[in-house]
Amino acid sequence: MSYSQAEWFSNTFHKMETTNINPAAKSTEKSNDTAVINQKTRYIKFRSFVLRHKLLLISALLISIAGVFGYNKAFGKIKVLYSTVAVELGDLENTVVAAGIVQPIKYVDVGAQTSGKLKALKIKRGDQVEENQLLAEIDPILAQTALNSANAALENMTSQRSLKEAQLVLAKLQWKRSEELFLNQVISPSDHDISQANFDVAFADAASLSAQIKQAAASVNTAKANLGYTKITAPMAGEVVSITTLEGQTLNANQQAPNILRIADLSTMTIWAQVSEADIVRVKPGQDVYFTVLGQTKRWNGKIRQILPTPELINNVVFFDVLFDIPNPERDLHIQMTAQVFIVLAQTKNVLLIPTAVIGNAGDDSEVKVQVLKDDGSVELRTIKIGIRSEISTEVTNGLKVKEQIVIREIMTKNNTKSALTAHK
Repeated sequence: MSYSQAEWFSNTFHKMETTNINPAAKSTEKSNDTAVINQKTRYIKFRSFVLRHKLLLISALLISIAGVFGYNKAFGKIKVLYSTVAVELGDLENTVVAAGIVQPIKYVDVGAQTSGKLKALKIKRGDQVEENQLLAEIDPILAQTALNSANAALENMTSQRSLKEAQLVLAKLQWKRSEELFLNQVISPSDHDISQANFDVAFADAASLSAQIKQAAASVNTAKANLGYTKITAPMAGEVVSITTLEGQTLNANQQAPNILRIADLSTMTIWAQVSEADIVRVKPGQDVYFTVLGQTKRWNGKIRQILPTPELINNVVFFDVLFDIPNPERDLHIQMTAQVFIVLAQTKNVLLIPTAVIGNAGDDSEVKVQVLKDDGSVELRTIKIGIRSEISTEVTNGLKVKEQIVIREIMTKNNTKSALTAHK
């Protein structure tokens, strides 16, 4: 008897000795002991069967393994398939992509330089206007009243000038006569001093009045200008793109000149492209650039005119504004259009191209090694030289020919059925 069997019998006899004299408890414990005995009996029978037939079981296992190996040997020969791409001829350009906004090349906000009610608006949005064309009128009553008051003040000063000039002449004569009388000791020194003082006062009054007349004349000129400001004219030729003040509104130009409308020159548009700080180091004035807008397939071409020196921070990313101009004779471009801008860093035409993914992070004008699938199915490791590259394709300057197959990856297969992947043997 094994150790485990002896232990089991010992535990069983111990339970029997310590059993409760209650009949119901004895019946329950007897049922549990019977189940344990049956379980042990089945275990002993299974162990005996395995020991008697172990050679037969080992033989069956070995035969199964040999059968699986033989099937794979006969019907599951391992093959290697290659996913490849052909070398092609094409055009290539290396670009910096940016988002831009279409704006007019020149515009001006037309405002009011005098206060008053906007009496008439002579134009509407979309109208073409010429330089110095009348655009709007402000009620001229206040300006006309101010001009009339300035003219009256000037006339009053002018009339007073004749009186002051006559008084100055009289005072001068009296002073000269007193000089002669004083030298002949006819008058006292005090009388002589009084005549001289009267002459000085008359001279000062005349000079003061002359200054006041100049000031009054300046006030007249200001009033005339304010009256002229009631007629608002176009400072440049262009198109009225917005109107912010309507007829009947009151304008207050005492603190800040209120805007009435905006005129823009839409014959040429300027594209403001925002280029990140990572790409701006490669962008220079004079480089070729093109862009497209939403909803149109047309492509506009131009050259970079200016890179503004002050950056703009958007969502913690630094951008620089790159400007270039595009003629717009047919008015296809409109203000605030969104443009997808492509700044051409380098370009070449009719050259050998391979996918950029094949060469990894290799730089322009460097040498790399690629796998070339030959006609006999073998793979050759070949050194090639590349030129410019884009995010998708890379130029090959030496080492490959058109239609040669470049290995992208290997595909292992264990049956004679071709893989569903795009692969070429």
